[in-house]
Amino acid sequence: MTLTDEVTNRIIEKLLKGQDYRIEIVSLINAEFLQYSINFFKKVVDAKLRNKDVDGDWYKKEFLNKELSSEEIAINSGLNKKTISNMYNSASRDIVIEASNEHYDILYESIKDLITNDNDININLTLKLGSVSVDLNVSETLIVINTLAVKRAALRGGLWSTAGKRVEKPLMLKLCEIFEVSQDNYRVKTKQAAITDIEREIDFYLVDAKGAERKCEVKLMGKGNPESADAVIARSSSVFVADKLSDLNKRQLDSLKIEWVELRSENGFRKFEKVLSKFNISHKV
Repeated sequence: MTLTDEVTNRIIEKLLKGQDYRIEIVSLINAEFLQYSINFFKKVVDAKLRNKDVDGDWYKKEFLNKELSSEEIAINSGLNKKTISNMYNSASRDIVIEASNEHYDILYESIKDLITNDNDININLTLKLGSVSVDLNVSETLIVINTLAVKRAALRGGLWSTAGKRVEKPLMLKLCEIFEVSQDNYRVKTKQAAITDIEREIDFYLVDAKGAERKCEVKLMGKGNPESADAVIARSSSVFVADKLSDLNKRQLDSLKIEWVELRSENGFRKFEKVLSKFNISHKV
């Protein structure tokens, strides 16, 4: 799951205007979740129809099938791979399958107990696909709802954490473009991240008048996230660009002689000009 270039550009536009960008992430989460829900419902209809004459738990048979990806199996069981990794210190396929099946069995029994102890509950979900339809009983409906809830949580966490990584390079390039910084005065270095096979960590450096590389850090943080400022200090960065900074963050960064830019303040992006002047980097005023 990645941020599209269009959404990235809209986030950058809002950041440079000192506006809140979060609605863009929320909109993307909604779009991704709704599309996933539609596709998932189609799979549920197809699976239920294939198993209409089969005794036993058709959901487990179809949605915890070992031929599915480990990520799908985890989500379908009501877990995600990050949770499994934290629980077992591993997210290997075998571990994911074992943990997912164990968790699903516990969930299934919990739902059965709930229905037994509260027989006033009567939920029936009817799904239609073209000219065919299937009815889900209470337990099947609750399992499907739980899967969708877990998927939305996974999408939410993934997209919020990805936003900063995706925006860092284009935002810094845009700032350099606005102030007409020569390509000789910045470096972009890409390295494999430890998070997933597809994500990359970007290191952006300004190159000062003496040729020294000054590492820049971008964090789309709010005032309630002081740990994000701690991260930039731990990485020995010279420049910190953030959405919002608390007064404590600013004092901390000033005391460590780390240049900072708070985009949410009035004309906040213009403070980047001060950063360029500090490092004697040629630019447009």
